[in-house]
Amino acid sequence: MNILTVSHFYEAHGGGLERVAGHLCRQFARQGAKPLWAASSGDRLPTGDIEAIPLRCVNLLERFTGLPIPLPGLQAVSTLMRAVRRCDAVVIHDALYATSILAMVMAKMHGKPVVLIQHIAAIPFSSRTLRFAMSLANFTVTRPMLWAASARVFISATVCHDLLGTPARHACRLLFNGVDSSIFYPEIDPQPATNLPVDITASADMRRILFVGRYVEKKGLSVLRALAVSRPDLLFLLAGHGPLRPAQWGCSNVRDLGVLAPETLAELYRRVDLLFLPSVGEGYPLVIQEAMACGLPAVCGAPTHRADPDATGWLRGVVIELTDPQGSAHRCAEAIDSVAFCASERAAMARYAKANYSWQTMAQGVLALIHGDKGQG
Repeated sequence: MNILTVSHFYEAHGGGLERVAGHLCRQFARQGAKPLWAASSGDRLPTGDIEAIPLRCVNLLERFTGLPIPLPGLQAVSTLMRAVRRCDAVVIHDALYATSILAMVMAKMHGKPVVLIQHIAAIPFSSRTLRFAMSLANFTVTRPMLWAASARVFISATVCHDLLGTPARHACRLLFNGVDSSIFYPEIDPQPATNLPVDITASADMRRILFVGRYVEKKGLSVLRALAVSRPDLLFLLAGHGPLRPAQWGCSNVRDLGVLAPETLAELYRRVDLLFLPSVGEGYPLVIQEAMACGLPAVCGAPTHRADPDATGWLRGVVIELTDPQGSAHRCAEAIDSVAFCASERAAMARYAKANYSWQTMAQGVLALIHGDKGQG
């Protein structure tokens, strides 16, 4: 079976959605399917058992606004059409991208089943114009795309509620992202860190707070900056990249580590005191699940902490308002000061993550939806 995955970017772009798409493609191959992956050609292409189908797109909006919205040209449209014809089923990651919309229309034209995996709902931007545009897009595009899909998958209970209500207006599945347990696991035998990009032992008297994500508005960088200024007793380690530049904040307690390999990131999860993700408009960020698998508690934007109803006890949710970074930073500081998990609680968190977040299980769920739809056709 040829399964065409459609996402806005490839894994090398660094976002969580792209990483999920890559993991699922590799799982499709392990489970006997032939994975094809169509995405913008601006990044390094995937290798191995995945057949990459690069689409020539223009991505000026991300450079200036942080919004990753690649726009395909005519050649890309033709390339995507050929890929849809070749495949037996289409897996689309998020509804609002131009390539997602095109893939849905093409799949319907050719009678191919479509599984739509929805990662996010609304994003409460600080700009009123952007908030209105996002709400309008969800009403006119996301909801019709969900209705048109053969099957709907959500990675977060809160996103499902926001878009389909409770109970859901359409049949859907809640399938959490997986975690690579061969990389992300709790510390077993404490050893000196050897591959970290910064000497975190030099600030042993400071709590070490880790942020992982793109440096864009929706990730709460303005809140993080306000918190760093007001709390010089905390050391902030930032792993990521984007149009915003934390190194230019002039904060001596902020370290910009850039993009890190998964193994290095896992080592940081095991060495720091807390994961901090003051983002808005999220589903269930993969970095939170990876941190949990390493036994690291997290403070994150609400309602992300309720994405997995059974995991809320290990996450601290904070109301984040991008229009009020100072007030949001104050609430985050209170949450950070309140987190003090003991070793047994951290071990229980890691065991839960290992038992419930599996790429194999997620891929099997998607394949079951595909086979069920084809069986009905």
